[in-house]
Amino acid sequence: MTTTDQIKKLRAMTGAGMLDVKKALDETGGDIDRAVALLRERGIAKAGKKADREAREGLVGHYVHHNGKIGVLVELNCETDFVARNDAFKELAKNLALHVAMAAPQYLRREEVPAEAVEAERAALRAEALEEGKPEAIVDKMVEGRIGKFYAESVLLEQPYIKDDKKTIEHLVKEVAATLGENVQIGAFSRIAIGE
Repeated sequence: MTTTDQIKKLRAMTGAGMLDVKKALDETGGDIDRAVALLRERGIAKAGKKADREAREGLVGHYVHHNGKIGVLVELNCETDFVARNDAFKELAKNLALHVAMAAPQYLRREEVPAEAVEAERAALRAEALEEGKPEAIVDKMVEGRIGKFYAESVLLEQPYIKDDKKTIEHLVKEVAATLGENVQIGAFSRIAIGE
């Protein structure tokens, strides 16, 4: 039997609606941790469905390193100005700007990486694997695995989040989108560093 205290606690933790919280608690036998995980999964699935909706509102998150040598601007979009003024949305914009400053991605998404850059990386990885004495038969599989690492280092959405490396930036954005109930997208970013 789900108690009122459990419902209040789970709502405070997740920001989910009363019916969603009650249903999750009923399904998990009152286990708060499992209910949080269930709500998160459902929210991310809902956020995926909302990803096609147009996001024309938002704000620009910014970060300037304490020594003044690195500056970042991140365009974060959402569907309504109401969400753009939400603290969770503002926090996401700030955290994304900090992440870009520290992780220095070169591209927003995989599709933006020039084909020449990918081929050059493949060729370098292939030569490296052959130089290590790996058999020709497994070199191509190794190269494909290592190309994934190349994307994870250079593509913002695929980078592990600096504050929680168990999730990618794409996953972080989807979590916030699920919480806010709107399509949230990174529009663009720009990183400037003295001497780079």
